[in-house]
Amino acid sequence: MKTEQDIEILLVEDNPGDVRLTLEALKAGKINNKVQVLKDGEEAVNYLKRKNGFAERPLPDLILLDLNLPKLSGREVLGIIKEDAELKHIPVIILTTSRAEEDILKSYQHHANCYITKPVDFDQFATVIKKMEDFWFSIVKIPHKTTTEK
Repeated sequence: MKTEQDIEILLVEDNPGDVRLTLEALKAGKINNKVQVLKDGEEAVNYLKRKNGFAERPLPDLILLDLNLPKLSGREVLGIIKEDAELKHIPVIILTTSRAEEDILKSYQHHANCYITKPVDFDQFATVIKKMEDFWFSIVKIPHKTTTEK
């Protein structure tokens, strides 16, 4: 069984500044996570489906997904994840700059587990990540691949 030390997070984000902020905020948290960073939607789908060099990579326990990605949008990636029987159990957190009501609605219609708008200020961003970590890793029970494998 996985412990908190074994939590695998997939961060799908094309903005290097946002990647840095997210990694710093996660590092500042109390939980030691393993974070895989991917920079576009197509790469994320290949990773999750274990194609094109990703065959040996573990499935994540949690996905942080930006909506505005190159190649495949975050919306498309979310749809692919939630339509796939092997992936749909993985919680997907939309972590984006968009405050558009249409983006929020469509994300939930495609079964996003939550929608977080990124604060611009680092301290606020770190607070949001800490609260997200506290909720998803201290309060909520998430399935791990050992409990979902056949």
